[in-house]
Amino acid sequence: MASRPPPRLVVRRHDDAGQTRRQLWLGLAWLGSLLVLGLTVGGLSRHATPVAVDHRQQRALLDQIDDLKQQVANLQRAAQVNEVATRLLRGTLAQREEELSGLRADLGFYSRLVGGDAQRQGLRLQEVKLQQITGSHGWNLTLSLTQNAKRGEETSGNATVSVEGLRHDKVVSLDWPTLGDATQKEGLPFRFMYFQQLHGTIVLPADFRPTRLRISIQPASGEPVNRNVAWGAALSGNIITAEGDHDAQP
Repeated sequence: MASRPPPRLVVRRHDDAGQTRRQLWLGLAWLGSLLVLGLTVGGLSRHATPVAVDHRQQRALLDQIDDLKQQVANLQRAAQVNEVATRLLRGTLAQREEELSGLRADLGFYSRLVGGDAQRQGLRLQEVKLQQITGSHGWNLTLSLTQNAKRGEETSGNATVSVEGLRHDKVVSLDWPTLGDATQKEGLPFRFMYFQQLHGTIVLPADFRPTRLRISIQPASGEPVNRNVAWGAALSGNIITAEGDHDAQP
């Protein structure tokens, strides 16, 4: 049996310098990675800061916008409240003015009725009122007649009305037979001692624009009472004496 040759041993010198260089490179690489990481984080930080600032500014602006919106809403509500209050006040003032006008008319009426001025006064047209009949060209007419209570005697007669206005740009006068009820051709009859309200209905043509009423009150004895009353005054119930108008004398 052949003998096995002895193993060869190779003796190498330990390289301390190489190992040191490897460790040095590893350390430098680690430091470099740290440096790169730091630069990356710093860059990200620099880019993130303006975004955060912009976000804060945006929130501040949004808060200011919300606040302004709330102020505008408050002012709008205040304006609406003021408008409603003003409208109610105007309505109240108009109502009070109407009531005051009515009280003045009543005062004049009763003053004449009881003869507060201590003078005998004859037949008088105290009030005229017009009210349109809905959906038609008809009007309800009310005449209030009075005479001084101190007269102590009854008066009677008839009252007629004519209407002046424009028709086809021409001044036209419509007399009582044209306006009134066929059953009251002679006018609205009256008979009273102190006061009486007469009621009638007149109908105007569709193309007629009224401007004033001419009212004639003819008692059975004595002079007639003639009054001219503007159409608008008759609508409001306030009669205005025109030039040439007169009441009957006692």
